[in-house]
Amino acid sequence: MPANGKILAVDDTPASLKLLTQLLQAEGYEVRSAINGELALQSALHNPPELILLDVRMPEMDGFEVCRRLKRHPQTCDVPVIFVTALSETAEKVDGFKLGAVDFITKPYQREELLVRVATHLEMARLRHGLECLVAERTAELKANMLKFVTAIASTVEMRDPYTAGHQRRTAHLAAAIAKELGLGSDLIEGLSLAGVVHDIGKIKVPAEILCKPGRLDDLEYGLIKRHPQTGYEILKSIDFPWPIAQTVLQHHERLDGSGYPKGLAAAEILPQAKILAIADVVEAMISHRPYRPSLGIDAALREIATQRNTLYDAAAVDACLTLFRDKNYRLPV
Repeated sequence: MPANGKILAVDDTPASLKLLTQLLQAEGYEVRSAINGELALQSALHNPPELILLDVRMPEMDGFEVCRRLKRHPQTCDVPVIFVTALSETAEKVDGFKLGAVDFITKPYQREELLVRVATHLEMARLRHGLECLVAERTAELKANMLKFVTAIASTVEMRDPYTAGHQRRTAHLAAAIAKELGLGSDLIEGLSLAGVVHDIGKIKVPAEILCKPGRLDDLEYGLIKRHPQTGYEILKSIDFPWPIAQTVLQHHERLDGSGYPKGLAAAEILPQAKILAIADVVEAMISHRPYRPSLGIDAALREIATQRNTLYDAAAVDACLTLFRDKNYRLPV
């Protein structure tokens, strides 16, 4: 096991602290010392160590309280804590483990035992950190591959319908911007963006002559168009996304008052992601040129969502979209 590592030693007895520090330094460890709980907290938060050896019985702030505060802080919550103490009561040790300590070393300790426990917990911490890094790297790789896959699916639809080329991409961009304006988390925004990129994938089963028809659609043709959310859901539901992509695609034409399709869902039955995507979809569609009409313009699009705020469209998402365009100079990507 590697001997070197960054250790914070904490003990309110100067002689004990000096002995512990010298013992560890002799084994090649980089050791910082703290004579009380407050100094230990400051030192750990300023420069987190790899391991903390912590006395329990200290005045003003005991070791249990130091450990409790360390575990609350994101910088130090994963740093292993070993209590070095004269405590022998099982109940007190149980309390220490509940606070997040990984081990107890009883005073007076044997030199060899202390060094073995320190080396073991350092190695375990490094292995855990390495595994977490590996998982994070693999997750990032999977997400990157998923994005490529989703983008490839989206391009299949756009090749059949040149008039809406870029619609899914621009809708996804606006939906993500609305979600960010609402203060939603980065993970939810990432999933929403991917749903936006494929929200019209179901149009792959709509005949191209209907998608590109320059005139008004008849009832039968419009009925075929209205099937695309369900078709998109059927295509995507078997893919194990870490977000509700298929459900979001299924619901992006649902409306708060139940007048949408394909299920006629209302209000709380609709996913928050789908409510945001619905607004982005409508705004982008109204701004863009279509075979059967020219662009209606940004003013008409914003007027539409403002007029139907809290009737068809989620009020908070509408407000966020209006703020983006009117106050923050948001523009759809080309």
